[in-house]
Amino acid sequence: MKKTSNLVDIKRYLPHRSPMLMVDLILKFDDENVDTIFEIKEGNVFIQNNFFVEAGLIENMAQTCSSIVAKDYLVDENNQDIVGVDVVGFISAIKTLKIHVLPKVGDSIIAKACLVSKFVTDTYSLCTMSCSTFSGDELLLEGEINLYIQENNSKG
Repeated sequence: MKKTSNLVDIKRYLPHRSPMLMVDLILKFDDENVDTIFEIKEGNVFIQNNFFVEAGLIENMAQTCSSIVAKDYLVDENNQDIVGVDVVGFISAIKTLKIHVLPKVGDSIIAKACLVSKFVTDTYSLCTMSCSTFSGDELLLEGEINLYIQENNSKG
């Protein structure tokens, strides 16, 4: 298991930008595991009544998990950015999901994801990821999702 980096800007691995970026930094990253951090700020699109709602936690989970899959398309074996690559990806299934607690504005959450399985062809990648999200020691979310990603060849 080759370690890729510590404290990496998530924007290297995701096309998301504000206001839909729900991860601040990658804390730990290798070929099968990723840990991210996200500070929940006032004004976030997923804030209701001072809480970060379920859709925000799911989006944070998906973006954390997506960095493992997108890595194959956006970074070469020498950890160098591949310039000009355009990828499209989405959640193809939420296999299990338990949301225990909603975090509040001002909380920082840590998402920890692990690759369960991966299927790669010449045109797409499909993977299953397991994820747990915490605020301090408190478990907020646990689940397993399938993610699909491919290079976007449509021009228009």
